[in-house]
Amino acid sequence: MDKFDIVVIGGGPGGYVAAIRCAQLGLKTACIDSWRTEDGKPALGGVCLNVGCIPSKALLDSSHHYEHAQHALPAHGITTKGVQLDIGVMQARKQKVVRTLTGGIEALFLKHKITWLRGHGRLIGERQVEVRGHDGATQTVQGKHLIIATGSTPAPLEQAPFDGERIVDSTGALAFTEVPKKMVVIGGGVIGLELGSVWRRLGAEVVVLNRGKVFLSKVDEDLGKEAYRQLGAQGLDIRLGAQVTKLSVNKKQVSLQIKDGKGEATLKVDKVLVATGRVPNTEGLNVEGVGLAVDAHGFIAVDEHCRTNLPGVYAIGDVVRGPMLAHKASEEGVAVAEHLAGQHSHMNYETIPWVIYTWPEIAWVGKTTQQLRDANRDFRAGIFPFMGNGRAHAMGDTAGLVKILSDAKTDRVLGVHIIGPYASEMISEAVTVMEFGGAAEDIARTVHAHPTLSEAMHEAALAVADRALHR
Repeated sequence: MDKFDIVVIGGGPGGYVAAIRCAQLGLKTACIDSWRTEDGKPALGGVCLNVGCIPSKALLDSSHHYEHAQHALPAHGITTKGVQLDIGVMQARKQKVVRTLTGGIEALFLKHKITWLRGHGRLIGERQVEVRGHDGATQTVQGKHLIIATGSTPAPLEQAPFDGERIVDSTGALAFTEVPKKMVVIGGGVIGLELGSVWRRLGAEVVVLNRGKVFLSKVDEDLGKEAYRQLGAQGLDIRLGAQVTKLSVNKKQVSLQIKDGKGEATLKVDKVLVATGRVPNTEGLNVEGVGLAVDAHGFIAVDEHCRTNLPGVYAIGDVVRGPMLAHKASEEGVAVAEHLAGQHSHMNYETIPWVIYTWPEIAWVGKTTQQLRDANRDFRAGIFPFMGNGRAHAMGDTAGLVKILSDAKTDRVLGVHIIGPYASEMISEAVTVMEFGGAAEDIARTVHAHPTLSEAMHEAALAVADRALHR
C-alpha cells in the first residue's frame, strides 16, 4: 500500500490547487480523480474546466462575437455581410481551450511530482482510500491527511428528469451541435442565465422560468432590476413566479405546461435546460460506512479550518458549506494545505466575489442593500451609471451601473455591486479594498486612469458622499 503525506480526492479547482500547494510545501501528495473526456481519456480539472466554468465562458465569448458582428459593428462604421455561424468550429474551439487548460494542470502535476491516481476514491477508514480504476482494478493508498474535494452535480428536477437529449443539464447544454429553435431554461440563476444567453445570441428563442417572483433575489436590488431590464431587452423571455406543472416528451419536442403570475400557458420547445442548482457530490465516498458527518442538505460538515469529524480528514469546495464557486474551492484548498504545513491560513468568506457572465456582466462582493436593511445597519450608498463613463461610450457599452455601500459612521466599504461591461474584472478592486478594511473615501481618493471603466468605481465612491463629478 502506497503511503503519502496528503491524499486529495477530486481533481477539480479545489482538489488540484490543494494538491499543488501541498506539493509546493514539501508534502508528498497524491490526487485521485476519475474524470474522463467524451473520448475516454482521463483529464484533470473536474467539472469547472471540463464542462463548467471554462467551456461556458468560451461559448459565451464566441456567441458575444457573433452577436456583436451582426448588430454592433455598423455603429463603428464597419459593414459586415453574410455573417455565418459554424457550430462545429465553435464547439471545436471550446474543446481546444479545455484541452489546453486541463493539459496544463497535468504538466503542473508532473512539475511538482504529484501522483495522479486515475480512478474513483472510496473512504475505507484509518485515512485509507480505495481507488477503483475504470478497468475495475483497485488499489489502496493511505495519507497522513485526506482532503475531500469531490465537488457537486446538477440538482435533478422531478417534473423534468434528464434524458440527455431533449431535457439536459448544463453539460448537455454546452454540447449542442445545432442551435435550438426554441428552448426553455428552468431556473433563473447563474447557470441558466449564462447558457440561456449563449443560445439566445446564436439565434434560439429562449424562455427562462424563474420560480421566485423577484429576479436574481440574492443580488442587490438595483442590479436585479437592471439585469431584468437589460436581459429582457436583448430577447430573453424571463417569466417570474413560474413553475412547470406538467411535462411530456416525444421524438420532436417537449411540451410544458407552466403557471406564472399571468396564468397558465403551454410551451412547445426543442430543448429544456434544467438549471435549478447543484448538490454536493458524495456518491460512492462511503460516507455512512466510515461515519463521516454530513448536514441536512448533504454537505460534509466542517469547522473553520475545513476539518471534518474524522481525524485527519478535511473537505473543501462545493461539497462543504458556503458558495459553490471555483475560486472559493481553490482558496480553501490553499488554506488547508498551509494549515497542514503548520502555516497560518486565511479564508475570508465575507469578501468572496460573485460573477454572472451575461452581457452586461454582473459582479458583486459583500453585503447587499437588502441584507443591510434587514440587519438594521446604517449605511450610505453611492451609485454611478456607465452612461456617465467616457470609456463605456467609446466602447458602445453604456448599460449598467456601479453601486458602493459603506457604513454610515466609519465609511468602511460593506459591499460593491456592478452590472456593466467587464464587471468581472472590475470587482477585484472592491475585493482588495474590503480585504484591507478600506473606506469609500479610500477609493474616492485613489487616482483612476482615464479613460477607463474603473472610473465608474471612482465616481460611485464619490457619490457615497454626494460628490460625484460626472453625474
